[in-house]
Amino acid sequence: MSKRKPSDWPALENIARLPQAVMDNHTHLPISPTEGPGAAAASGPLSAAQLVERAQAVGVDRMITSACELPAFAPSLELARQLPGVKVALAIHPNEAVLHAGVSEVGPDGLQPRFEAHHGAYDLDAALAQVEQTCRENPETVVAVGETGMDLFRTGPRGSVAQRESFRAHIALAKELGLPLQIHDRQAHRECIEVLLADGAPERTVFHCFSGDEAMAQVCAEHGWYASVSGPVTYKSNRELRAAIAAMPQQLLLIETDAPYLPPTPYRGMPNGSYLLPVTLTALAQLRQLSLEQMCQLVNRNSREVYGF
Repeated sequence: MSKRKPSDWPALENIARLPQAVMDNHTHLPISPTEGPGAAAASGPLSAAQLVERAQAVGVDRMITSACELPAFAPSLELARQLPGVKVALAIHPNEAVLHAGVSEVGPDGLQPRFEAHHGAYDLDAALAQVEQTCRENPETVVAVGETGMDLFRTGPRGSVAQRESFRAHIALAKELGLPLQIHDRQAHRECIEVLLADGAPERTVFHCFSGDEAMAQVCAEHGWYASVSGPVTYKSNRELRAAIAAMPQQLLLIETDAPYLPPTPYRGMPNGSYLLPVTLTALAQLRQLSLEQMCQLVNRNSREVYGF
């Protein structure tokens, strides 16, 4: 894969500055060309420091970078120590949980699972223990447990068992430490809700990159679970998603990029960064029939309720 050039990234001058600074509550800052989720997609001239600088230039002054595989833990914590406004969410991603459990199973995506060295060095229990230890040792830097959850697009029945076990362990940890929980939910709405209801959700539970329908929005509203809105809300075909987001109580809305994935329209096909958050936020304001300033105030208030900063 060739490295991206600066011209591959959306131009900063095309992004209007927000009237009030806000938080990107879920992103993946690049760590190195070979490590960490999204590293390949975000490789090239724009470093984590440059992406943070761009974000600050448009009014995104805080962000939570998700470290959801073991090799990403230490470098993500180091980024948070070095860069202004950066904190960390820590977990074993559900697809990583499958590999740590030693399950090689092709899911609906049709892809063969790819085992790396760190999957062989730990069993799932040991990997989960590393999450707990790292969270406990870094209380000033780790502000959430996540992203955890279930992803039934990437695995089959045996893998789903490992994902459920991992999800339950993360739920218990978030409750024990009093931290918010960030959930990855892909083709697993019913299963994620079942686990949350059976085990008892943490007080602050966030469906990262919310992809549910109006029925799921109603369940979230009933239980006080947050919907974090990302770039797909701007995609023309996602009418059902927009209807669900329109139905969510305003006090349960958050905003994110999930960068370098899922850039908003009109930047699909390009790498994403926290500096594109204003595009999604503007679309969300229009959907909710609020001014951009009102939308900034709303997500700021909700972000502070969840993450405390």
